[in-house]
Amino acid sequence: MGRKRPGRDAILPAHVEPSSGRIGRIFKGIGLVLGGKAGAGLLSLLYLLMATRYLGPTDYGVLVLVHAYVTTVCGIVEFPAWQAIVRYGAEAEKESGTQRMARLLRFGATVELTGGALAILSAMALASLVGPHLGWPPKAMAFAQIYAFAVLGSVRSTPSGYLQLIGRFDLIGLHNLVQPLVRLGGALVVIAFGWGLKSFLVVWLLAALAEFAVLWAMGFWFAARRLGPSLWRPEPGEVTSENPGIWRFLIASNADVTLRDLSGRIAPLIVGWVLGPASAGLFAVAQRATVIIAQPAQILGNTSYAELSHIVAEGGGGRPLRQTLAKVVGISLLAALPIVAIVALFPQAVVHLLAGSSFAAAASVMVALVAARAIALVGPPCSSAISALGHPARSMSANLFSSLVFLPALPFLLHRFGLMGAGVQAVGQAVVASGLLVFLAWHSSTRR
Repeated sequence: MGRKRPGRDAILPAHVEPSSGRIGRIFKGIGLVLGGKAGAGLLSLLYLLMATRYLGPTDYGVLVLVHAYVTTVCGIVEFPAWQAIVRYGAEAEKESGTQRMARLLRFGATVELTGGALAILSAMALASLVGPHLGWPPKAMAFAQIYAFAVLGSVRSTPSGYLQLIGRFDLIGLHNLVQPLVRLGGALVVIAFGWGLKSFLVVWLLAALAEFAVLWAMGFWFAARRLGPSLWRPEPGEVTSENPGIWRFLIASNADVTLRDLSGRIAPLIVGWVLGPASAGLFAVAQRATVIIAQPAQILGNTSYAELSHIVAEGGGGRPLRQTLAKVVGISLLAALPIVAIVALFPQAVVHLLAGSSFAAAASVMVALVAARAIALVGPPCSSAISALGHPARSMSANLFSSLVFLPALPFLLHRFGLMGAGVQAVGQAVVASGLLVFLAWHSSTRR
């Protein structure tokens, strides 16, 4: 009697910030990045309108299949380092370790660029074997090996991770405009001169190269300003000893990202392989509608990962992390509901706006894909929490299980239900993966 119950602040360690401040920074970062994404989305819509109407379902399907092939090979072979940069970089910043940070960045860049080079060589080597099964015409086959350099558009996670770590989400938002600006300008030139499919492939390749060059330039600029000469000539030190478990973390986190993104990347290829380029074009337009949800979800996962890593580094990997995670997931699901409702109520109008009447058959599968993407919103923040706690292998296991169950079923579903089979597969995989990730995130945080 007379004893006071501990207040809310008494639950937190003295050095751990309440979740409200973390939530504010997470969504501020999302807002900055989405500012760029909003502009990028408008530009992307414009070049999509031009490309789909100019090329038609079959040629647009070939364009999508060539790009999907390269990004799939890249996703499997590349070795992005951004999660390690953010996680171990948060520890280095806490210790004011300029030299440690410089060595970490050089290590991450070396690993990622080596993986990118291997991805380019792999895409070149396999193009002649895969292309005929995907219905590529001779011009696309001839250009496919050169297009392998579009892999570089995805080899930019090291500078992205560093910009996240220092809170420069405004620059990441601006960078989102690079690819659609190049694609839009290129599409205008191609259509003005009456060129064809190969010219669109050249434009998309140039856009990927521009993405690579601009983000690396941004990252180098700020790293050089903050770290000084140590960036170029750091003091001798062993990255693996001052960042314990970094190789294990990199392998597990990359396997997790690869498996999480594999379905979205490989699904257009399976559709093209089973149903042909025209169906792949319809599927690509249906997938495009999910970008409104997918891109904020990915941004949410990335921006929350930086804050969740700081929470763990400060000793708040239990209840403070769960409070932050629950609020982030709840807000993102509420924000997605109006988009799902609009697509479900007006699917034909949305498809007509995106691509024109010749793509009308994409409407029904688009509804299923948008629903699946809304369910999958739960995944990126939970994966980020699991990785921030130092257990990326657990997130990888959830994504591996859902992929192994549902991806092999896609060809059967396509034969059984036509293009709608891809929607059934996407919904099933989203439900299983999201449920597993929620369980693992809570289980990992309660055992700290």
